[in-house]
Amino acid sequence: QVQLVESGGGSVQAEGSLRLSCVVSRMDLSASYTGWFRQAPGKGREKVATISPSGRNTYYVDSVKGRFTVSRDNAKNTLYLQMNNLKSEDSAMYYCAAARSWSPSNWSYWGQGTQVTVSS
Repeated sequence: QVQLVESGGGSVQAEGSLRLSCVVSRMDLSASYTGWFRQAPGKGREKVATISPSGRNTYYVDSVKGRFTVSRDNAKNTLYLQMNNLKSEDSAMYYCAAARSWSPSNWSYWGQGTQVTVSS
C-alpha cells in the first residue's frame, strides 16, 4: 500500500528555516500530484504548496509565496518543502499528500504529519 512519511519538522525562531521531507513508497511521484498541507490548532486544513507530475507546475498559497519552495527528487521518491523566513503564523502540523494524475483534486494518500513551531 502507498505510504508517506514526513520528517524535518521542529522548533525554530522567526526568520529561520526548515526543510521538510516526505518519502513516498509504492507510488511513482513522476506520475502523481504531490503537495503539502498544514493545519493549526482550531483552524481548517490549508493547502500550502503542490507540484504537478511533470514538476513544471507548482502552486503556493499567497501567504508563503517567495518564502517556501516545493520540490521533488524522483530518484529518491521524496517530496520536499523548503521553508525560509518562517513566521509565527506558519506554526502548524504539516502533512504531505499525493493524488493520482487522473484525479488531481482527490488527495487520497496522506502522511502522519510533522510539527512545525515558530517562535517570535
